[in-house]
Amino acid sequence: FFDVEGKMCTIEPTQQQHLYNCCTMMRRVTLISAAALAALHNNVALGFAPAPATQSLSRQYGTSFSARTSAFMSAEGAADASTDITALATKSPLLTPEGFGFSSPIGRILKSRGGTGYYKATDSESVIDVMAGINAGDDKTDAALVFDSDDVLLGIFTDADYIRLATERTALSSSEEESASFMAAPVTNFMTPAEKLLCVDENNTSSQAVALMTSNNIRHAVLVDKCGPEFSYLAEGKVEGVISMTDLLRVIQSDERLGYDELSKKFPGLADKPMEQLREELKSKANALANNEETAKRDVIRAVTAVLSAGSIALFASQSSWLSSHAELAMIGIFILGYIGIIFEEVFEFNKAAVALLMSTGLWVTYADFYGGSTGLASESVLEQLKEQLAEVSDICFFLLAASAIVEVVDAHQGFKVVTNLITTKSKKGLFWVIGFLTFFLSAILNNLTVTIVMVSLLRKLIPNNDDRRLFGAMVVVAANAGGVWTPIGDVTTTMLWINNQLSTIPTVTELFLPSVVCLVGSLAFLVNQVEEDESLSESILPPPSPLATRGQVVFWMGIASLLSVPIFAELTGLPPYLAMLTGLGAIWTLTDVIHMGEDNEEMKVPAALSKLDTSGILFFLGILMSIGVLDKSGLLKDLAVFLNENLPSQDIIATVIGIASALIDNVPLVAATMGMYDLAEYGTDDKLWQLIALCAGTGGSILVIGSASGVALMGLEKVDFLWYAKKVSVGAAVGYFAGIATYLAQNAILTGALFEGGVTP
Repeated sequence: FFDVEGKMCTIEPTQQQHLYNCCTMMRRVTLISAAALAALHNNVALGFAPAPATQSLSRQYGTSFSARTSAFMSAEGAADASTDITALATKSPLLTPEGFGFSSPIGRILKSRGGTGYYKATDSESVIDVMAGINAGDDKTDAALVFDSDDVLLGIFTDADYIRLATERTALSSSEEESASFMAAPVTNFMTPAEKLLCVDENNTSSQAVALMTSNNIRHAVLVDKCGPEFSYLAEGKVEGVISMTDLLRVIQSDERLGYDELSKKFPGLADKPMEQLREELKSKANALANNEETAKRDVIRAVTAVLSAGSIALFASQSSWLSSHAELAMIGIFILGYIGIIFEEVFEFNKAAVALLMSTGLWVTYADFYGGSTGLASESVLEQLKEQLAEVSDICFFLLAASAIVEVVDAHQGFKVVTNLITTKSKKGLFWVIGFLTFFLSAILNNLTVTIVMVSLLRKLIPNNDDRRLFGAMVVVAANAGGVWTPIGDVTTTMLWINNQLSTIPTVTELFLPSVVCLVGSLAFLVNQVEEDESLSESILPPPSPLATRGQVVFWMGIASLLSVPIFAELTGLPPYLAMLTGLGAIWTLTDVIHMGEDNEEMKVPAALSKLDTSGILFFLGILMSIGVLDKSGLLKDLAVFLNENLPSQDIIATVIGIASALIDNVPLVAATMGMYDLAEYGTDDKLWQLIALCAGTGGSILVIGSASGVALMGLEKVDFLWYAKKVSVGAAVGYFAGIATYLAQNAILTGALFEGGVTP
C-alpha cells in the first residue's frame, strides 16, 4: 500500500476499515482531478465542491493531501471549489464537435466499450459465483447487476461492495471457516440495493455522468431507458447497461486527443489511478491487436505491396535494360500477379476493380515502352492498337451499362411480375430447375450477359438468403453460358464464329442444342444437391401474384423489345450491338419520361436507375478485357495456341483445352487466336472443329467465375468471390462441360458414321 504522498507503507489488519475509507476517498479525489483536467483541455471550466468526507480526510492527513489536490484544481481556467459541478459539466465544449468528448451521449459510451458492461447475476448466486462470473467475461466487466426470478433489478455489486465484504469478514471472522462463509453467502447480502442506485439514460452526456459519479462518490451508473428524479432508479425502467468511470474517461481521452506525456508534464498528478489504468489498458489492447492473426496478415500484405510497388516504379522509371530484354516475362509476371490479386480478393482485401486497372496499365506500359525493341516511348502502331482495343472493350462496357439500366427501369416498374407471376413453386430445388431452364432458353435469344443481369435482379426478390442466392446466381451463369452456345446471337464467341463464316445458323442450332442441354442438366444435377429445402422462400419480398399495371406492362415489353432487337439491329445495320442497346436505353428513357411527365417520382426514371449501377464492376470488366487485349496484341496468346497445336495430338483435345483455358482467360481472345490459326479453306463452314470450339469456349468459361462475362457480372452484382465459386460450383460446372463434349462427339460420330476424326479420343 502507498500513502497519499506516494510512499510505501504497511497497514495492520486492525486498520483495514480505515484503509477502506482512505482508498475510497483517494479514488474519489483522483477521479475528480482527472475529469477536471480533461474538461480544462476542452476549454470547459469544471470545478468540484469538496464533500465533507474529503475535508475530513484533508484534516486527518494534514496539508499534503490538500496540496496534492490543489495541483489539479488551481490550473488556469479552473473554477473555484464552490462552483456547481452540474452547471459546469453541462456546458457545451468549444473545441470538440457536438456528440463527442464530454458531450458524447451515454449510448455511444456503452457501444464503444462493447457488451452491456455488467455480469447478470441472480439473487440465488453466492458472492464467489458472482465474482467468477465477473472475471469470466472478455469485456473487462467489473460490476454485476443482481436480478430476482422475475427479472426485477435488486441491486448492483461492484468492487466497493467487495471491499466492504472483505472489511466485515476481517472484523467478524475468527476462523477460516467463518471467513469462507462470507464468500459463500448470497450476493444480496452485500450488494448496493436498487433504491440507492443512480442511473443515466441515453440522452445524458458524458459530462453529466462524470458529474454524477464524482459528486456521489461512485464509479458505476446504471444505463436505463428512463431515470427518476435526480437520476434515481425507477423500478419500471428498462436496464440497458452499466457505465463505469473508466468507460467515460476512455472515450473522452480518445475524442479530446489528450496526450499522456504532454498532460503528465503539465499536470504531474495525472499519472494517478484512472488515467494510468487507461494507459495500461490501451497498451494491452495495442499488443493484443498486434498479436492478432488478422493484423499480422494485413501487416504482411502491406509490406509486400509496398515492396512490389516501390520495386515496380523503380524498375519502370530506371528504363532498365533487363526490362527491355525480358518484356515478355515481365508481362506474364504482371498478368499472374494481377490474377492472383483478383482471385484472392477476399484474402488481400483489395478491390478487384483496382487490381484489374493496375494490371492493364502495367501490361500496356510494358508492351508500349519495352516490348519488341521499343525505344522507351509508345510507337504510333501501339497507340493505334490501344485505341482499337479500347474501342472493342468500350463496346462491351457500354453494352453492359445500357443493359443494366434497362433492367433497373423494368424492375422499378415491377415489370418482372410478368415472369414471377408464373413462378408458383415453393420448393427451392424445383425453383432451381425452373430458373435454370428459363435462363437457358432466354440466353439463346438474348445474349448471356444480359440474361445474367436480368435473372440476378429477379433472384434478389425471389431468394432472401444470401448464400442461397449466390448458389442460384452461379447456376444462372452456368445456364446462361450453356444456352448461349447453340444460337449465333447467344454467346459472343459463337457470334464471332458466325460473323466470320465459320458457323452458319441452322447447323449450329441443330447440332449444338443437345450438347448444350446435356451440359446444363449435368451441371444442375450436380449443383442441386447443395440446395437445402427450408421455408426461406416464404420470406421472399416478391408480392403475391397479381395483375401488372398497364404502365408496368408497357415498360416491361418495351424493355424486352429493346433487348431482343439487339441482334436484329446489328444484323440489319451492320453496326455493333452496343449501339442497339444504347438505342433501346434511349427509347425506354423517353418512354418513362413521357409516362411520368409532371409527376414527382424520380425513382421510376432512368437517371435513378443509372445511379444504382455498379460502376466498380464495369471498371473491373474494363481492366480485365484491356489486359487480355494487350496479351493478344503482343502475340502471347497466339503463341499459346500454336504451342497447343504443336504439342497436342488431336484437334478435339485442343478444343477441350481451349475451353478449360477459357475458364481462366477470357474466351474472346482465345477464340480469336484460334480463328487465326486455322484456315477456313482447310476447315470449312460448320466443320466439327468450329462447332466444338464454340461449345467448349462457351461452356468452359463456367468452370471458374472469371471465365466468362456472365461470371464477371455475377462477381459485381452479388459480390461472389473466386474461392467461393471454385469450392461450390467449379466441379459441377466441369461435370456439365465434359458431359456436353462427350454428347457432341457421340452425336457427331453417329451423324458422320465415324467414331472420332483422326482416331484420337479427347
